[in-house]
Amino acid sequence: MTQSQWIGRPTPVTNATHLQKPSGMPVHKYGPYEAVDIPDRTWPDRRITKAPRWLSTDLRDGNQALIDPMSPARKREMFDLLVRMGYKEIEVGFPSSGETDFAFVRSIIEEGAIPEDVTISVLTQAREDLIERTVESLRGAHRATVHLYNATAPVFRRVVFRGSKDDIKQIAVDGTRLVMEYADKILGDETTFGYQYSPEIFTDTELDFALEVCEGVMDVWQPEEGREIILNLPATVERSTPSTHADRFEWMSRNLSRREHICLSVHPHNDRGTAVAAAELAIMAGADRIEGCLFGQGERTGNVDLVTLGMNLFSQGVDPQIDFSQIDEIRRTSEYCNQMEVHPRHPYAGDLVYTAFSGSHQDAIKKGFDAMEATAAAAGRTVDEITWEVPYLPIDPKDVGRSYEAVIRVNSQSGKGGIAYVLKNDHKLDLPRRMQIEFSRIIQAKTDAEGGEVTPKDIWAVFRDEYLPNPENPWGRIQLRSGQTTTDKDGTDTLTVEAVVDGADVVLTGSGNGPISAFFDALAGIGVDARLLDYQEHTMSEGASAQAASYIECAIDGKVLWGIGIDANTTRASLKAVISAVNRSAR
Repeated sequence: MTQSQWIGRPTPVTNATHLQKPSGMPVHKYGPYEAVDIPDRTWPDRRITKAPRWLSTDLRDGNQALIDPMSPARKREMFDLLVRMGYKEIEVGFPSSGETDFAFVRSIIEEGAIPEDVTISVLTQAREDLIERTVESLRGAHRATVHLYNATAPVFRRVVFRGSKDDIKQIAVDGTRLVMEYADKILGDETTFGYQYSPEIFTDTELDFALEVCEGVMDVWQPEEGREIILNLPATVERSTPSTHADRFEWMSRNLSRREHICLSVHPHNDRGTAVAAAELAIMAGADRIEGCLFGQGERTGNVDLVTLGMNLFSQGVDPQIDFSQIDEIRRTSEYCNQMEVHPRHPYAGDLVYTAFSGSHQDAIKKGFDAMEATAAAAGRTVDEITWEVPYLPIDPKDVGRSYEAVIRVNSQSGKGGIAYVLKNDHKLDLPRRMQIEFSRIIQAKTDAEGGEVTPKDIWAVFRDEYLPNPENPWGRIQLRSGQTTTDKDGTDTLTVEAVVDGADVVLTGSGNGPISAFFDALAGIGVDARLLDYQEHTMSEGASAQAASYIECAIDGKVLWGIGIDANTTRASLKAVISAVNRSAR
């Protein structure tokens, strides 16, 4: 084609068209990370085939990063959650930092809250007065570890401590000796005592110096058969690619003496957004244990996310040895304890992670479910007995307590959003997202059956009929008349409810750690098996006469359903919400 033939045609694309231009940002201020000379690295060929040891540091690293640090009650709630999930190593605080942390450690020991197979860990700096106070906090514990750290990186040696390498190493060695001396003096035979050391900011410390300090610490501790030492190599600030992080771990694992008596622990932070990858590659490179927090809570961009790491193993057919089967309960408890929300797009746990808004995605998911059922039937097995293969869903949502109907079968975003807008704008009801999804499915069924336009009046009529029985439409086996709650000195609530059940007047009683828990206990007495999945509430207006709307998601006899209650009294509104869900389950 001649040049004249191109006249009037679009200009052809060339490589030069896509060249990026200089940003103008001050890149000269920053240097590259240091590579590791390890040409015969072996970690790229390895796979993770079993769960590592886990340590949760939610109560220490996670708590210290909160805008509003946990109260003792919230700390206990988090500790109990971690125990229920199956964590066997839990860092519970920094006892020498203040009375709050010290008192919490004492409380879980003295109240017998620590199972005998759970090891608690406490952190201390390498100062004698702090070490003594730290060890004192552990008196009477079954299994306990003191975690000592000091900064070893060049910038800290030069700027913060103004000490030589020998000075920094001596801090670690002397601190280790003091831990041993105070443990011998304070702790009795009933305590199985362990020791952990961290060369802080390992990612910025010269490898040969990190090795020298760790060896010096081990010379004091003398690890041997039955006397393990935990060497934790923290990415206090994430500074390199996950591959370089793995190289550093393989180098340390190869060069440490007494390796068979060392638990090599990885502690990534997420400054580069790659903490999960860094932890996984470090395990492939020889690490034995991972320290992190639920949902990645922690300083700056957070510690590594234990939920994502555990579920990543699960999705590959590896048992994480941690129970994530009720992920909404885990998320709800974490949000309460941290007073911070988990993002709706958070891997595995966010409200939207199993939700398809795209029509093509919905179609592929539906076909995937159909294919699973056909494959299982042909093999004479159940769907749960065959390999999971559904497009766009890396795991079966049911395995973490989600329902297909409420999470996967959804309308388009605009349809759900429009319905939610009508209820909020016209009736002051701000439905939780998953309840929006559930109700949009009900509206969709109506439009499929009847056709035509669904008006705001129609939407409200369907909503009332589905969730809010009234004198003109008194459906449901249970109607609430009155309820009264009392709280004893231990914080246990006892609830007495007068109600109509199956047409008969009854009095129901139950107890729990709140009115809702107590009501579930009371309902068990009439054969209703209900479990709380989510709870939200809001006021519908301002002023003394304002009403509250309570929304409760429950698992009832295998069904996952939402209920709503509206009342001037928030407790009564929550009880009505439970009744709404229970009545719906029996329709």
